[in-house]
Amino acid sequence: MKNIAVLGLGKVGTLVGILLSKQFTVIAYDNSEPHYPIKLPFPYKIKDLSSANQIHQIVEQVDAVVSALPYQLNKSIATIAYQKGIHYFDLTEDVRTTNYIQSIAKNAAAVLAPQCGLAPGLIGIIGGNLAKKFDTLRDIELRVGALPRYPNGQLSYSFTWSPKGVLNEYLQDAEAIHNGKQKMVPSLQGFEHMNIEGQEYEAFTTSGGLGTMCTTFAGKVDTLNYKTIRYPGHGKLMRFLLYELILKNDLPQLEQLLTNAKPPVEEDLVHVYAVVEGKIAGKMKREEFFKTYLPKEIAGHKWRAISWTTAASLAAVVELVAQGTLAQKGFVKQENIDINDFYKTQNGSLLKTPTSP
Repeated sequence: MKNIAVLGLGKVGTLVGILLSKQFTVIAYDNSEPHYPIKLPFPYKIKDLSSANQIHQIVEQVDAVVSALPYQLNKSIATIAYQKGIHYFDLTEDVRTTNYIQSIAKNAAAVLAPQCGLAPGLIGIIGGNLAKKFDTLRDIELRVGALPRYPNGQLSYSFTWSPKGVLNEYLQDAEAIHNGKQKMVPSLQGFEHMNIEGQEYEAFTTSGGLGTMCTTFAGKVDTLNYKTIRYPGHGKLMRFLLYELILKNDLPQLEQLLTNAKPPVEEDLVHVYAVVEGKIAGKMKREEFFKTYLPKEIAGHKWRAISWTTAASLAAVVELVAQGTLAQKGFVKQENIDINDFYKTQNGSLLKTPTSP
């Protein structure tokens, strides 16, 4: 794998291109100019990326395509990559998109690897590797929060990534295993309280964070769930907006309202927490993972925590495929990726040590 097309030059896609350009020949595409007015170490072209004809032309020139575009465009791009027999990677959190990609991957001539971001993505790698330590499993609980470091207002949030993607996670049902049974549960439910280094948080169910883990661990675990971490009160206010004001029926208006009210902040943080319980050598054990990531300077530019952690996670998976560490065709489940292999990659190593305040 030498030539890679990166689709989307937004808050994450731009850094994906920068990270990959250190090892591969990258050419990027977007519908408009890049989000950040910085000098890029790779060429880019403005194309209509909603056009299947344009995507066909792009993939003819490369060995792999990375989609950092809104989730609703990924089915078409993955299908074209499958037809052309090139590797495909994306960041989607959308369950239906992933299910579709998995369905076409059975006869794929190359790798189809959706969900290569933070959650799903890194959190699944962490959860899957913790689970490998156990002889039998009881619980796998995964939590991730991308938050403003200094919150204000009752919503206590900032849209440092796609408002459309956030709303999709809040609205779609979430996969889970409860009492040993695989099921769908409503998002914005299952509230719990958390205390991280003296700061109070809440966590609640959202869609997509588990990736394919419910299928992988079906029949092997009593409880498996994913919840998003937020500051207290956020979930209640989002339920009010979506269901009491019925703005779920006018998402473009709600997206505009939220983007205007809570624009991105430069100082953000990402909490990543996983806990697995089960038996090792006949004794009940509990394994935990917790790290906090802060903004980081890469290639002379300061990147938000959500941007660089997501971009580095995706770029590390691309590296693993290029190295031959992962299978060279078919569907890639994030939870099957060995975390030591992940950390040994140039980009995965960025995530091994959390950033300091």
